[in-house]
Amino acid sequence: MKKLFILYLLFTLNGTAQTISVFNPQINYNNQGSLFDVDSLRELDLNFYNSNYHNTLVSSFFNNPSYRIPATLTINGETYDSVGVRYKGNSTFCIPNDDNIPKVPYNIDMNYWVSGQKIMDYKKLKLANAYMDATFAREYLASEIYQNYLPSSEVNLLKLNVQGSYLGLYVNTESINKQFLEKHFNEKNGVLFKCDNADVFCGNNNNNATEPNLSWLGTDSTTYYDTYTIKSDHGWQELQELIYTLNFNTNEIDSILNVDRVLWAFAVNTVIANFDTYNGYYVHNYYLYQSEDGLFQMIPWDLSQSFLNALLGWDIFLQPGDPDPIEFDPFFGDAPSIGRPLTAKLLNNPSYRKQYTAHIRTIIDELDSTLLRSKINEIQNLAYPAVLSDIYKLFSINNFSFNVENDLSFGAWGGYGFGGIMSTLIKRLDFLNNHSEINYQAPTINNVSLNDDILTAEIQNASSVNLMATINPYSSKFKSFVMNDNGTNGDLVSSDGTFSCLLPYLNTNADIKFYIKAENNNALTLSPQRAEYEYYIISNSTSNTFNDNQIQIYPNPSKNQITIENNFTELTSYTLFNSIGQQIENGQINNSLFTINISQLSSNIYFLKIGTNVFKIIKN
Repeated sequence: MKKLFILYLLFTLNGTAQTISVFNPQINYNNQGSLFDVDSLRELDLNFYNSNYHNTLVSSFFNNPSYRIPATLTINGETYDSVGVRYKGNSTFCIPNDDNIPKVPYNIDMNYWVSGQKIMDYKKLKLANAYMDATFAREYLASEIYQNYLPSSEVNLLKLNVQGSYLGLYVNTESINKQFLEKHFNEKNGVLFKCDNADVFCGNNNNNATEPNLSWLGTDSTTYYDTYTIKSDHGWQELQELIYTLNFNTNEIDSILNVDRVLWAFAVNTVIANFDTYNGYYVHNYYLYQSEDGLFQMIPWDLSQSFLNALLGWDIFLQPGDPDPIEFDPFFGDAPSIGRPLTAKLLNNPSYRKQYTAHIRTIIDELDSTLLRSKINEIQNLAYPAVLSDIYKLFSINNFSFNVENDLSFGAWGGYGFGGIMSTLIKRLDFLNNHSEINYQAPTINNVSLNDDILTAEIQNASSVNLMATINPYSSKFKSFVMNDNGTNGDLVSSDGTFSCLLPYLNTNADIKFYIKAENNNALTLSPQRAEYEYYIISNSTSNTFNDNQIQIYPNPSKNQITIENNFTELTSYTLFNSIGQQIENGQINNSLFTINISQLSSNIYFLKIGTNVFKIIKN
């Protein structure tokens, strides 16, 4: 199943030829053959040394959640010794376990006892049982959508055998750990928190911990322990600083929080009806990571309740006057009385609110029902035999396909509703498209171009236009520069709908990253639409050599071949992508002066990924 990439714009201008490209974050996601390859259905065998493993793991789930026991793991004919295993989850563990059903979620740490041990280059496996998903496709499809707009986990399916018995089909979700951070942020040593309180769905362990809603709980860090789980070596002081700033110095929030990442997460949540999230019914299921630029990033997690799935307390047999979850308020949480400081502070800021609404419109515009159905059909066709033989699944094999297009009521659950994936999207998009605030007429931005260092764009229905630009190596903290249509400062003709400004940072030896923001009293538009996750790039370097620690790449631009000069001590993988994210070539760098032949490629911009580093290559 090939991953679909949006077409990325490339402009080569006459005169002082300067090239504008659009950064493609999709190169951070894996391709065919990886652990998260969606074109194959692998089978994993787990065998515990202790035959009493289940009782041990159930006991530790409640009493010592971090405790792991050893097992051997076999996949693709290769066996790994002494992997560390524990059960995971909450409701998806408690519900089957209470019914003595062995299909519970697993957390597997490959190098818990064997240092450096990995499975297909990954250190952890997070295996969800999809117990409440008749389609086995929700988390996969949701992750594909989230990945378009902010760093998100990859997802695929695999079959699991334990002690020689088939437990069924599982959802394999990429862990939010140092590997994930390095892949998306090119560093991994910042502060990381999982934002999920310590309440347990079953048993006698419910301690009524505070929701991780970023409310201020005081200066004593211990008051946050049951609400946030620290995943880094330090970070309580930094988390408290974030929470204090949000609640008491909100005008400075963009100095410590990547606001745009949060707005994108909120926008995807609301469009695909994933209401088991901060701006939904329940506050949890997200991570916070403070990257090296000092900004906390919101990272989504546990997408199993997407497309209006169960456990949200809704009944598809609504009575007159009952709130319809399809019409859940996209601005829910903006009222301070609800107790959601993050939504209250951001959605009551007029600019942030318009930016959030612009993100909603972008997602709506880009959701293609034909493509989504195709993705679901492909993964369900692949999974069908495994689902058919899964004796522990909650739903029938008929509901496997039925629940894709249709809502499903499950009588044993008192009529609880399981929204159909496509029926939920169709009804939700119809509601959002008719929402007055989302339906405001927004500005239009076309024909972004650069000539003689003057950036221009054709823009209609805007009262103000700003260039948002940065040379920050972390591609954040964009600064605002006014674009004019008044015949001054590089603008040629007043009031002709072409806005202009001198490109900033021209005297620096750094790539200039930027996007355009046009707004009127009611609405806002960005170009590129997925900004700030995507942005335009102008190469402003005076050097033809890319330097990154051990790596030099030259000549660049090049016509025939490039040389990768390095002092690697072991084989290092590389992948070459074209400008729309399609893989052209991959291999391993096996000497200190490694060459790649690019003579057959057309003149364009390409991206070379070496390990976690990505380099822009220009082919003449």
